Amino acid sequence: MIASPRILILEDNPHDRQLLEDTLRSGGSPFEFVHARDRAEFQSALEKNVFDLVISDFGMPAYSGTAALALSKQLQPGTPFIFVSGTIGEERAVESLKLGATDYVVKDRLGRLNEAVSRALREARERREHDRDAERRKQLEEQLHQAQKMEAVGQLAGGIAHDFNNLLLVIHGNTELVLQTEKQLSDQSREFLKQVTAVAERATHLIRQLLAFSRKEVIQFQPFNLNQVIGNLTRMVKRIIGEDIHLQCQFADNLPSVRADVGLTEQVLLNLFVNARDAMPAGGSIFISTEALDVDELTIEKHPAARAGKFVCVTVRDTGAGIPPENLPRIFEPFFTTKPAGKGTGLGLATAYNIVQQHGGWIDVASAVGKGTAFKIFLPANVSREMNDVASRPKGDSAGKRERILLVEDDGDVRSLIRTALQRANYQVHEAASSIEALELCKEKTVKFDLLLTDVVIPGGTSGKQLAEQMQTEQPQLKVIFMSGYHPDSAKMEPHRYFLQKPCPISVLTGVVRECLDENP
Repeated sequence: MIASPRILILEDNPHDRQLLEDTLRSGGSPFEFVHARDRAEFQSALEKNVFDLVISDFGMPAYSGTAALALSKQLQPGTPFIFVSGTIGEERAVESLKLGATDYVVKDRLGRLNEAVSRALREARERREHDRDAERRKQLEEQLHQAQKMEAVGQLAGGIAHDFNNLLLVIHGNTELVLQTEKQLSDQSREFLKQVTAVAERATHLIRQLLAFSRKEVIQFQPFNLNQVIGNLTRMVKRIIGEDIHLQCQFADNLPSVRADVGLTEQVLLNLFVNARDAMPAGGSIFISTEALDVDELTIEKHPAARAGKFVCVTVRDTGAGIPPENLPRIFEPFFTTKPAGKGTGLGLATAYNIVQQHGGWIDVASAVGKGTAFKIFLPANVSREMNDVASRPKGDSAGKRERILLVEDDGDVRSLIRTALQRANYQVHEAASSIEALELCKEKTVKFDLLLTDVVIPGGTSGKQLAEQMQTEQPQLKVIFMSGYHPDSAKMEPHRYFLQKPCPISVLTGVVRECLDENP
């Protein structure tokens, strides 16, 4: 039902006030009238209500029409204003229009009042629609601008990720080799090298965050325990949230593992921590807890995004300002933000929501203004016994048995590092910088290779995947491990393939090689 237009009438004469009402009602349109006799009543009405139209006398003993016009424009600038007066002359009428009045009607010609009111209401409605359209266009332009920036960041991140990750592998790998083999290092030298390793790991996470931001990240599913990931993350989070915010953790015992991407899961949690920090500029507390839940049909009825099954739930709760009810339905919309201009992109929660959805989960949120906000992240529990065994079994001996490995990598520094690491682990390594060199080696060698370790993208006109297929045509029992610093199609590798995301620790490299070689055909 459409509400009747609300009209505020400023008129000190009761007879004239009644005449105005009768004239407007005679036009057949329903109106709601509010009356004011002086400045105090007029200001009070404007402050307490929103009006569609103001009608005012021009000359009153204790209050002038121009002063009323100025006050109306100050308190309700978009509301049309019509003067109805018997004393206003043509010169004053023109001056009032210049000051912002919509129209004027002389009292002895009230016959045109309904026409003036209809036109004023119609034009005001059209202005509001125009303003809404303009605001909508502005929002779309801002979203397009943000999307273009996000795409630019994605192109930059995707462009540098492969080469940058290769550099990080050389830095991290050589440092790890020195720490493993040099027994005579002083404690200080060992500590310096550990700092290099830590910084390389942080740089790796930065690249992954850029890729996640632009949705160019390759999701790497693996089983892990959320308690351990959160525990490691909180050490960094304390530096981010500041000393005036207290962080408390409560972890469930015997928490099932989840099969997810560790880096992207950390990104989700970091986004929630940053949001909580921004909601508490004067300090406060953040509580994070974990629990295992069986989601039943009753829960699904209350939460449309939920689904039945076993889940691990992470709750991040703050004591901040809370989210107003009118904003709560929109918080996961891309580009929606209540932060001041330049303080937020509106992408943090949207990115978190999409990441959790990609992992088969969902996010619930509850908030109360002045009391804080609680986000609940639901991720499917890893119910596969095989995957849990893989995640929990102790690392076996990764030493080689003199197996022959063909290493195909175009980056000389990376190739040198991997060769050294594998040779120290007692493997025989033959190397090639391109698919052409690799195929020539296969023709020259009278012996067969036990394993092909190749980058996904290699020179020579043949990809790592195509090279593996060609070699397995001649040698069906050949084991294959793919690796890449960044390649958008690496997520499409067949599930039974072994894949190493560079950079990775040397211990992971040698462990995966051993596991691949020991796998039954």
